[in-house]
Amino acid sequence: MKSNLRCVLCASFLLILAGTSHAQSANAPSDASNSAGAMPAAPSAKKADRALSHAVRRALAKAPGLDVSGIFVRARDGAVTLSGSVRNSDQLRQAEDVARSVQGVNSVSNKLTYFHGGNG
Repeated sequence: MKSNLRCVLCASFLLILAGTSHAQSANAPSDASNSAGAMPAAPSAKKADRALSHAVRRALAKAPGLDVSGIFVRARDGAVTLSGSVRNSDQLRQAEDVARSVQGVNSVSNKLTYFHGGNG
């Protein structure tokens, strides 16, 4: 009888211990991310960034003479990054000017390069 009681007590203790450790481990990632200062972007912020990226992409597509097939747009908190390639320096400057003209754009980082076509 005493051994059964010990088994029940040990099992209860282990279940309580397991539940407590699970609760602590579930809280650990959020505590760690907050203490590191790297808070995940709110869904509304991601949505706004996505909308701004699309707005810049639409403006680039409407620009006359600009080939947007090699241009990639990324937006984060109003800062837009253009990357990829264009055919000439006129298109490089034009893409940056068009991106700056879009409402909501605070800054533009132009990382576009020239694509010369061919092997080398």
